Parts: sequence; C-alpha cells; structure tokens
Amino acid sequence: MIKNLIFDFGGVIAPISREKAVEAFVRLGLADADQRLDKYHQTGIFQELEEGKITAEEFQTKLGELCGRTLTWEETREAWMGFFTGLDERLLDCLKELRKRYKLFVLSNTNPYVMDWACSPEFSSKGKPLTDFFDKLYLSYQIGVTKPDRRIFDFLVADAGIDPAESLFVDDGAGNVQAAHILGFQTYCPHNGEDWRDALTVLLQKA
Repeated sequence: MIKNLIFDFGGVIAPISREKAVEAFVRLGLADADQRLDKYHQTGIFQELEEGKITAEEFQTKLGELCGRTLTWEETREAWMGFFTGLDERLLDCLKELRKRYKLFVLSNTNPYVMDWACSPEFSSKGKPLTDFFDKLYLSYQIGVTKPDRRIFDFLVADAGIDPAESLFVDDGAGNVQAAHILGFQTYCPHNGEDWRDALTVLLQKA
C-alpha cells in the first residue's frame, strides 16, 4: 500500500529546458555553457553548488570569473531560471488533492537560486510557494549529495521515517528512478513536462 509520494522538482513539477538554460548562461557571458550544463547531473562549479560544496555566493564569484566580470545575485538567479519554461498549475491542484491521502515530499538536485524562486510567492499564480504543497523538501545542496547517489535516498528514508516499499518515487531521470528501484521504492518515470495526473492515478489505484 502506497503511503508516501516523492517527487522530483525540475522536469516533474516544473518543466525544464536545458537549451534555454544554456542560452541564458551564454547571455550572462559563459561561452562554454553548453559543455557545462546538464538536465539531470551538473559538473564543475554547477555540481559543487548542487552538492552544497560551495555557497551561492562562492558560486556567483566563480561564475563571474568564468564570465570575465562581476555578477549580481539577481543576474545569476535569472540565468538559473532559464531552465524553467512555465508551470502547469493543474499539477499543483493535483498535489493538493493527493496530500489529503498521502504524505508528499520533494527530492531534488537543486540549488539556492532555484529554491529562492520556488519557495516564494512568485512560484504560482495564486502566490503559493512550493512548500505549501509538500510535507517536506529534501534538497541536494542542503543534504550534501545528489541523486542518484543512494545516500540522498537513505537520508530521506531516515529523516521522514518512511518505508521505501510504501513509497512511490516520481522522477523524469531514468538513472534516478533505477537507483530508487534498487533501494526498494516503487517508481514512475514520466517525461520532462508530462501531464502525469492520469498515469499517476492509475498507478495509485493498482498499488
């Protein structure tokens, strides 16, 4: 029996575009953004930020060095926001309904710039932040490790006090889903930006 639903953020709740993000960072002055950015697993200073190995301020300084100029928080945040292409708020309504029957969590490889937006009233048209739709957010830069490393799943299980067998993990990254499956989670891998409401309903009825 499913008691817990665990959602990825980028690609599942908020659709993402690597191409638009690359364009945004190129505009910022990062000429080799195409080599540095990935949909699912970042590298270099981008990975260090998502793993919490450097702070947002340190990232901003290092990125500025790569761009050949000093960057502001706002400029850097705007570049990160290039990943996001809009929000289907019907999914938020669905989350609100699901939360009446299940515990809901986010498990995301992310960073302070993205969460500054997601956890603010800017996130949705009704002025509700991401935190209004979930029991707790588990964020890579706060935990210090990124998916698909099993340690981030172990942290979630221990902190939330949940049983993987009673938990459905929803992520658009096949590698992340495979890692969760090996650890005993039930899993579902929608495509980036998919309207997963009907498919999830069917899955939960079968479970």
